[in-house]
Amino acid sequence: MRSLDRLPKAHLHLHLEGAMRPATLAELAGERGERPPDFGGFTSFEHFNALHGAAARLVREGPRRNLMRLVREVVEDAAADGAVWIEPHFNPLTYDDDPDAALDLLDEVIDEGRRTGVRLGVGFGILVFARRNADPSHAVETARLAARRSGDGVVSFGLAGDETRQSSESFAEAFAIARDAGLIPAPHAGELAGAASVRAALDVLGARRIAHGVRAIEDPALLARLAADGIVLDVCPTSNVALQVVASLAAHPLPLLLQAGVRCTLNADDPLLFGPGLLQEYETARTALSLTDPQLAAVARTSLEASGAPRATVENAVTRIDAWLDIPGQATTPPTQQTCRPPHHKAPSITTIQRLRDNL
Repeated sequence: MRSLDRLPKAHLHLHLEGAMRPATLAELAGERGERPPDFGGFTSFEHFNALHGAAARLVREGPRRNLMRLVREVVEDAAADGAVWIEPHFNPLTYDDDPDAALDLLDEVIDEGRRTGVRLGVGFGILVFARRNADPSHAVETARLAARRSGDGVVSFGLAGDETRQSSESFAEAFAIARDAGLIPAPHAGELAGAASVRAALDVLGARRIAHGVRAIEDPALLARLAADGIVLDVCPTSNVALQVVASLAAHPLPLLLQAGVRCTLNADDPLLFGPGLLQEYETARTALSLTDPQLAAVARTSLEASGAPRATVENAVTRIDAWLDIPGQATTPPTQQTCRPPHHKAPSITTIQRLRDNL
């Protein structure tokens, strides 16, 4: 059996503070004389968000070295999982609301990530994200900050939080700034809200990647559009189960999304809260979702091609992915259309979609 830690891949949907190691969380809490948050289960997205905020506070309110430690450890964990590029989500304005000070902090994070990456053979770029629960003017300010480092450490721009709180239209100006600066537009959508949220991310925000997006499965016409336009969904199966976006791993729509020709990547979202890291998500896709090795290789290839990684990094990794598939001694299902960069695929039938929706 091919070893998935040897499959080159990129990690594109990972919240920096949510990727903290549990041991680091416990140590930082102990330094403040506090008990670490109990991540024993989530009763709602609000509950999850509160726990995430409690963990992030230990980094944001502590000395700067805590954040730099977090960056180093996140890159180290990416390397251990076989990633050759990592693009964590980060908003420096949550640390300092002065734009110049926040920019200095962003530069420190980029420098620390790059230094660690050079040591371990992992490329590092930042997805700066805006918050749906903040005034849209803050998103504009965040986009302007991200644009100042476009091409110099910042590669993409996102939007995180409960999609039901504010419409995508409220953030159109921020995403226009990001797109004009050459950043990849990669908002969250299709998680807590349905297919209409994904469509708004495309029509209003100009999304080329969508964090989650799995509820696009509810709309066959939307699936066909995603496949035809090459839009990438940065999917996080364990997160979707934990937050009750889907009923179970067995009901997760990732196989049907791939069958429909939608380009998808695998990601861990917030491993501190959900448990599995990037490598474990690939292993879960192989065992629980029955993805073949050619499909997993195609997912890994998509993760590189859709990232903000330099062309040389992508080309080298794609060559290594092909070599990984060429390893003898394992019978695998021959690649089909669904395992390659998609041309146009016929979407699953309405009956198939309805059957899956009944399990969501």
